[in-house]
Amino acid sequence: MSNAYTSPIPVKKTHIGNALASEWTKIKSVRSTMWTLGVFLLLVIGIGLLVAAQTEPRDYADVPFTIPAFFGLVLGQICLITLGVLVTSSEYGTGMIRTTFTASPQRYRVLAAKIVVFFVIAFVVSAASIFLVGAMTSGMHSGGADAGDVAWGGTVLKGGLYVSLLGVLALAVGSMLRHSAGAITAMLGLVLVPAILPAFLLISESTRSVGEKMMDYNAPNSLAKIFQLDTGSGNGNSQLVLLIVVTLAAIVGAFALLEKRDV
Repeated sequence: MSNAYTSPIPVKKTHIGNALASEWTKIKSVRSTMWTLGVFLLLVIGIGLLVAAQTEPRDYADVPFTIPAFFGLVLGQICLITLGVLVTSSEYGTGMIRTTFTASPQRYRVLAAKIVVFFVIAFVVSAASIFLVGAMTSGMHSGGADAGDVAWGGTVLKGGLYVSLLGVLALAVGSMLRHSAGAITAMLGLVLVPAILPAFLLISESTRSVGEKMMDYNAPNSLAKIFQLDTGSGNGNSQLVLLIVVTLAAIVGAFALLEKRDV
């Protein structure tokens, strides 16, 4: 009669918490995270405070104090896009994704953990930087008689959410393409082409309507609406909803391809 073997090593069933802990350890351990987030903070806060120093209290009579952060975000969003791509594509490039999937065969759990960890980090960093610029700008100018009292908390949340979703979209694209340079190029095209192309589409009457829509929903103008640079053109909610829909569609595509392809 044979006795069943019992391993002396305790075996625990893994769960999403383990995947989150693993992804958190990975993302905080690589230099690319520190560099991209460091440059992002430098751009948003540095440019924001430089712009704020050149303004006067009357400039904020009917706009929020977070306006200076907009100028840094236009450039800083590229940092979050780059980091979002690298969160997934770098593991495919080095071959470490095989080790990851061996340790956690549930691939959907790994991708879900990457999305959650990245989104939380991106949102906290971006919202905090916008808030800091707004708070310091308010401290500089709120004492002026011409300064208004426009609520700016919404711009912190929506501005942080918008650029964080761009990063998540980049993460999903990186997961689908599995190539860092290709995914970054695709995302830069997605951000830059709609900002440039309307200048040509508006020339012709037949393409004017397309150009106007593209102008309304490209990334720079969407952020401008969120920060109320033009109070007569909306508050950016429709642009934010469109980005949410596009990001969710990309995430669904990333999950679908994840299970169908070899690593």
